[in-house]
Amino acid sequence: MDSKLFPEGLERCSLGKFLGWLAFIGLGLAWGAYAAGIIFWKGIGVTGLDNYFGFGLWITFDLAVIALGAGAFFTGFLKYILKIDQLKNIINLTVIVGFICYSGAMLVLTLDIGQPIRAWFGYWHPNVHSMLTEVIFCITCYCMVLVIEYLPLILEQKQLNKVPFLHHLAHQMHVHMALFAGIGTFLSTFHQGSLGGMYGVLFGRPYAFREGFFIWPWTFFLFVLSAVGSGPVFTVLVCTFMEKLTGRKLVDFKVKALMGKIAGTMLTVYMFFKLLDTWAWATDVLPRMGLTFDQMFWGTVYGKWMLWTELFLCGVIPAIMLITPAIRNRPALLYLAAILDCLGIVINRYVFTVQTIALPVMPFDKWYVYVPNWAEWAPSVMIIAYGFLVMSLSYRYLPVFPQEKALNGK
Repeated sequence: MDSKLFPEGLERCSLGKFLGWLAFIGLGLAWGAYAAGIIFWKGIGVTGLDNYFGFGLWITFDLAVIALGAGAFFTGFLKYILKIDQLKNIINLTVIVGFICYSGAMLVLTLDIGQPIRAWFGYWHPNVHSMLTEVIFCITCYCMVLVIEYLPLILEQKQLNKVPFLHHLAHQMHVHMALFAGIGTFLSTFHQGSLGGMYGVLFGRPYAFREGFFIWPWTFFLFVLSAVGSGPVFTVLVCTFMEKLTGRKLVDFKVKALMGKIAGTMLTVYMFFKLLDTWAWATDVLPRMGLTFDQMFWGTVYGKWMLWTELFLCGVIPAIMLITPAIRNRPALLYLAAILDCLGIVINRYVFTVQTIALPVMPFDKWYVYVPNWAEWAPSVMIIAYGFLVMSLSYRYLPVFPQEKALNGK
C-alpha cells in the first residue's frame, strides 16, 4: 500500500525500516518537546540565559540556520529570475531546506521570547524604530512564501496529482513561481541584512558596532553576503548526506559544482569586504571609541583564535577552493570547502551574539562566560530532528529530485 505513494518509477526502503528511522528521529523530538514543556511551564529561568546573557545558543542557532537556509531564496532568484536552468535539478531541495530552516527558527523563537502568549505583540504593537520589527515581518512573510513554494511539490505527490483540480493548481503555481521567487528574494535580503544591522547599530557594544552607509551599518550588507555565500553549499552538503544515507545518486555532480562556484563567488566578495571591515574596525572605529583591538578578546573562550579561524581557515581558504575549478570539481575537496564555509558562518553568528554581550563595557563589568545548559540544547536538537522528519517524508513521498531516476539507471 505504501509503495503506491512513492514517486513514479523510484524505489524506497521498506516501511519497517522507514518506521525505525522515524522512531530514531522521534527520540530527538521527544527530548526537545520535554524541554519545551519545562520551559513553557517554569520560564526561561531554567536555561543558561540570565539578565546578562539575554541572547545565547538559540539566537546563534536561529541566525546560523537562517543564513544557511539562504540557498532557498538565492537559488530561486538564480533559477527563476536569472534563468540558470541547470539549477532546476536542485531547486526543490533548496525550497525544502529553506522551509525547514525558517520554520524551525520560528519554532525555537517561541521559546526564546520568554512569554509566547504575547508573541503577537510584535505584529500588533510594532516598534517602528527597531530593525527587529523588520525582521519579524520579513521572516514571517518569507516563511509564508516558502510554504507557497513548497506546496506545488506536495501537490505533485503521485496520488494527489491524479486529482484534476490539484494537478491544475500545482501547474499554475509553477507557472507563476518567478513572482514568488522575486518576493522571496526581496523579503529575505532585507531580513538577512536587518539581522546584521541590529548588531551594527549597538553603539554600546564595541565588538559589534560598525559605521556604514546612510542608515545601514556595514554589518547589514555583510550578513546578506555571508548568507548567499554559504546557503548554496549547505544545500550541497544536505544533498550529499542524503545520498550517503540512501545509497542513491540524487543530483549530478556538475550541479553541485555549479552551486559551489556560485557560493564561492559570493563568498569571495564577502571575504573581501569582511577583511576590509575588520581592518577598519580595528584601526579606526575602536581607537575613536578609546579602545584597542586586544581589549576585544579574553582568554581561550573569547580568544583571537576564533576570529582568525573565521576569517582565514573558514573564510579565505574555502573561498579560494570554491572559485578554483581544479579544486571545486573534485568531490572531496568541494565538500571540505563547503563544510569550512558553513562553519565560518556559524562562528560569525556565534561571536556576534555571545562575544558581543560577554565583552565588559562598564567599569564595574568583567568578562563572563556563557554556557548553555540542557534546556537550550534539547530544543535545538528537536529542531534538527524536525528537519530530518520533514526531509525524510519529502524524499520518500514527493518527487524532489528530477534526476534521480536517470542517475540510478531507472
